[in-house]
Amino acid sequence: MNEQTNHSEELDQELVRRVQRGDKTAFDQLVIKYQHRIVHLVNRYVKDPTEAEDVAQDTFIKAYRALADFRGESAFYTWLYRIAINTAKNYLLSRSRRQFDYEIDVQDAEQVENAPQLKDLDSPDNLLMNQEILEVINLAIEKLPEEMRIAITLREFEGMSYEEIAEAMDCPIGTVRSRIFRAREAIDEKLQPLLN
Repeated sequence: MNEQTNHSEELDQELVRRVQRGDKTAFDQLVIKYQHRIVHLVNRYVKDPTEAEDVAQDTFIKAYRALADFRGESAFYTWLYRIAINTAKNYLLSRSRRQFDYEIDVQDAEQVENAPQLKDLDSPDNLLMNQEILEVINLAIEKLPEEMRIAITLREFEGMSYEEIAEAMDCPIGTVRSRIFRAREAIDEKLQPLLN
């Protein structure tokens, strides 16, 4: 963990302690710090941007209500992340929606391992191919089992470390590595016919 991450987590812990002592403005600072990341996360699950904003808002309300019980055993963001995922899942279940929308752009696609051919997708000659590849990646991710889908999303789109993912998903790090490996294999398998 680098010094900047340490400082950020220490600041979060101090803000949490202030909220627990009754300082509501400290929670506002946590919301400001993380609102865009949480909305971005929720957008991966909830299609409609307005609905995603509502789910993100619900996430912060739930976090605020539960903050008295937060003991700092994990990083605040990891804890908040879990709440956001659960809130998004509950929202989808309540609406009987099981389809997840992963809006993958060219930068995200470039992060997919074993696919160096994706580097020059924005050239005019490749626009149609670009769209087809992104659709295949979207479909491949949507069809993954939930645990694999969450793990690959946390790693590739949120940039979380294996340790952070293990904490967020409440499972051993070896399980995280296995899920991510299998998810990448499944995505790569769907991409190969397009890339050959």
